[in-house]
Amino acid sequence: MELPDSEVIPLRRDPLLPAEPCPVRWRRSARARRVSLRIDAARGDVVVTLPNRASRKQGVALLTEHAGWVMQKLGGLAPERPFEAGAVVPIGGVEHVICHAPERRGSAFVEDGALVVAGEAAFIARRVRDFLRAEALRRIVLAARPHCEALGVSPSAIRLKDTRSRWGSCAPNRTLAFSWRLILAPDWVLDYVVAHEVAHLREMNHSPRFWAVVESRTPHRHTATAWLRQHGAALQRMG
Repeated sequence: MELPDSEVIPLRRDPLLPAEPCPVRWRRSARARRVSLRIDAARGDVVVTLPNRASRKQGVALLTEHAGWVMQKLGGLAPERPFEAGAVVPIGGVEHVICHAPERRGSAFVEDGALVVAGEAAFIARRVRDFLRAEALRRIVLAARPHCEALGVSPSAIRLKDTRSRWGSCAPNRTLAFSWRLILAPDWVLDYVVAHEVAHLREMNHSPRFWAVVESRTPHRHTATAWLRQHGAALQRMG
């Protein structure tokens, strides 16, 4: 039987309490050896992965068995923060209020500590996202330049993605890719991620030599990784 992509299943956090709606996303995997589940903090749902021969019934049984854990984890997720008028969005870690100015010309721009969005209200979210992506690319390119010069390396390209599990990557063809959501983090966190990926242009591994290169460029490595562990999931819930 074909699985739905997603559905809402009532689960009981506690046998004595009423059932609560649980958003579930189904995955079928030929590589999976057993039924498994995980919480997607970015999308705010639980992902159930089934081997080819497993049934949806088996997935629901696993969900029911671990209902308390699942509902606790979902309840502890950072709230969604859509890009809308009046919302606060961090740019380089500095909070800016989104101000809708339909009478203004242009798209979106920073003015007096606010992120001003012109045009119709229906386009606010898209224009905020477009502005953040452009600003992310600008800052990432600027951050990469001194690291590349110091290490004597050069990427073939720098691209943006909306990845959910990785903040940056370095491909074998020397293309560097970064999550545009790094613009929401403080500049020193963005700088660490950029330096990390630039270091891969010298050492395409995670050997002691690689980490020595990273440390030479970013003494704040551990502070930055700790910040991302603590706040990264919340950044994924924005927009």
